[in-house]
Amino acid sequence: MTANYHVAGEYLDIPGGRLWVESEGSGESLLLLPGGPASSHLTFHPYFSALADQYRVLYLDYRGRGKSESRTSITFAGDVADIETLRVALRLERLSIYGFSYGGMVAMAYALAHPTRVQRLILANTVHSAEMWQRNHENINREIANQFPEVWEQILTLRARGVRSTDARVQALYAVHGPLVRFYNPDNAKKLLSEPGSRNAELYPLFVGDDVEFFIGGEVANLPDFRPRLNELAMPTLILAGRYDRALYPAYQIEFVRCAPQARFVWMERSGTFSHIEEPDAVMALVREHFTQSPAEIAAPRP
Repeated sequence: MTANYHVAGEYLDIPGGRLWVESEGSGESLLLLPGGPASSHLTFHPYFSALADQYRVLYLDYRGRGKSESRTSITFAGDVADIETLRVALRLERLSIYGFSYGGMVAMAYALAHPTRVQRLILANTVHSAEMWQRNHENINREIANQFPEVWEQILTLRARGVRSTDARVQALYAVHGPLVRFYNPDNAKKLLSEPGSRNAELYPLFVGDDVEFFIGGEVANLPDFRPRLNELAMPTLILAGRYDRALYPAYQIEFVRCAPQARFVWMERSGTFSHIEEPDAVMALVREHFTQSPAEIAAPRP
């Protein structure tokens, strides 16, 4: 779906470029970190505007993605460092963070590096390790092979010719995976907004490897395994996962429960990867509840 929705934004100067940040509402700041890792903040529009009646909602484009600029190399460590640069530029003592997919990894890294700067943390449909990222792609391939065997045969034919999976011809075939594995209701895939420049197609293979659908590479292959440190997240933490997500699938999401027992973990029972698109009212209600509960209430045992 083509985008026609944005809120007021501004550029923030950073070393080696400029960050684009949009803002609406007032109150406690909630920074939204998009996924991708080549995508812009557009995935959050217009759903999170529902929170602007009580909170200041901040939409960020990472450097070199969306409207943000970069004159330096783009790395995971750089994305994490830019969050602190943004916090200082906006003169925020602390901020709450909603990290979606890849953005959840940025959020975890930032929260562990700057725990006193994160007021509340929400990890939504995210990844805890390079291992999980690799297994996610393997599961996507199984789903395509089982549900679209004719497409899978074409992918393997190209692969036999030495064509890498980020090649445009292969990616055109992989397009079947979105509605299949990332949504509870395949029709909801049409609700994803897009516009020219909302995805950095050139960055994607550099960041994740040029054969990522089979073997992760680039920055992604060297991402930290957060599982051993998830129990260090002392700020109130909410973790959301889609029951019908066959990309970031439940068998690996359950590791968050084991490794972060202090956090509240919620299955979104009618969602795939994009819970904020498929169950927006439920997600926004959970965010509001998370903001109003005390840490003791959040950590209390739940049935």
